[in-house]
Amino acid sequence: MNIPRGQSGPLRGRVAELLRTEGFAARLSEWTQFPPRQVISPLLSFLYSTDEEVKWRAVTAVGIVVAEMADQDMEAARTIMRRLIWSLNDESGGIGWGAAEAMGEIMARHERLAEEFHRILISYIRDDGNRLEHELLECGVLWGLGRLAQVRSDLLKASVRHILPYLQSQNPTQRGLAAWALGFIEVSFPIEALAHLLEDQNETIIFEQGSLHRYRISNLATRLLRGETRGHGTRG
Repeated sequence: MNIPRGQSGPLRGRVAELLRTEGFAARLSEWTQFPPRQVISPLLSFLYSTDEEVKWRAVTAVGIVVAEMADQDMEAARTIMRRLIWSLNDESGGIGWGAAEAMGEIMARHERLAEEFHRILISYIRDDGNRLEHELLECGVLWGLGRLAQVRSDLLKASVRHILPYLQSQNPTQRGLAAWALGFIEVSFPIEALAHLLEDQNETIIFEQGSLHRYRISNLATRLLRGETRGHGTRG
């Protein structure tokens, strides 16, 4: 599907239509029919959508498109990863809404990009790294790490110590996301770090397997404790 120069408007409209369609999950293969270099910019703009469903669908689509791009032109895909990284940099002049989530989705879908860039995503929650120090952006990082862990948990085993402190966060969304992400990583950790969450009745909403799910934190902690989600992540 070649898009002539000057036709970005119609292309953005097509992107918006696909992101809002009721049959989104059944039409994921359509994203590979667009020329990746042409569709990626209008698609990235939807990471800023205030419609949560559209934003998360854009995260999924970005992952598909950039993984496809990487198979055709690895350097072009690296450029998109660097663009997402730059958006999380203070010097960019903006706020990288959705960038960490998109990075996690891309790396879940493409092994080589994951090997090259996973440490950067981890660095955003490290006190000795490039910690973002912004609660909402760090929630995005935790989700991105969880999404990556669903498929490539071995890359994150050495980084569990950087996720564990978020189990103690005052922000319930961060506590829930940390428990959710850790559930996909096969590694032991002190049960004392988890015990307080077994009675945590706060709820958090997490995008998983193509839709938004509401989870009680105590249930996520129980699932983590029992190891119920290890090895059950999905590539798509």
